[in-house]
Amino acid sequence: MIEISLFAVAICLLPTMVIAWISFKWSGNGGEIAYATTRMLVQLLAAGFFLDFLFTGKDYLVGLLVILVMITISGVISVRTVKKNRRTAFWRALAGIAIGGGCVLGFVLYGVLQLHDPAYQPRFIIPIAGMIFSNSMTAVTLAADRFERESSLDIAYPDARNMAWNAALIPQINALLAVGLVSLPGMMTGQILAGVDPLIAVRYQIVVMAMVLQSAGFSVALYLWFCRPQESIIEAR
Repeated sequence: MIEISLFAVAICLLPTMVIAWISFKWSGNGGEIAYATTRMLVQLLAAGFFLDFLFTGKDYLVGLLVILVMITISGVISVRTVKKNRRTAFWRALAGIAIGGGCVLGFVLYGVLQLHDPAYQPRFIIPIAGMIFSNSMTAVTLAADRFERESSLDIAYPDARNMAWNAALIPQINALLAVGLVSLPGMMTGQILAGVDPLIAVRYQIVVMAMVLQSAGFSVALYLWFCRPQESIIEAR
């Protein structure tokens, strides 16, 4: 594996200065790129130190707390575009992401990867949980935004639900269609650069692509199910 030095990282950031300069000249907003880049550096360095602490620790309660924080933040961000009844939307999103993403996380960890000895391995659990909940968050965001827009036009719930569902899954379906032809995903590329056999890297990537679609789909389905009209709930009873 090729180790990237801090000097090489600094060189990598030099073209960003050119982008910031162009942004400043064309839009007068070069400071935003500088701020975003600085924030990225601080956040990733902090994440690196924190993950190093997590990976060497053996307390599963700390890992559980991290996952709960991931889910909570995902719920908050996923409804940021919702304008009406945001608190209700938050609880629906939180439940959808926690249940949908949590079930997929457990299935992948203990059904596919079979992490049984020991059951708690933060080096696997934390990164996979991050991928699952971040994608669930994005999908629920798209679903919540589209569902609210369609509902505001007095469109019937089944039609609004169907349009929100289709909109939410566009990124995941596009990724499935493009992988291997248009792009090599980050995880697969990273493994290949680290010296892993490409065919082994492909197996991991298949698992990742499948779990991303599953977690997004289940989370969105639950969110939209929670959004069904009260009349439907009464009739079901």
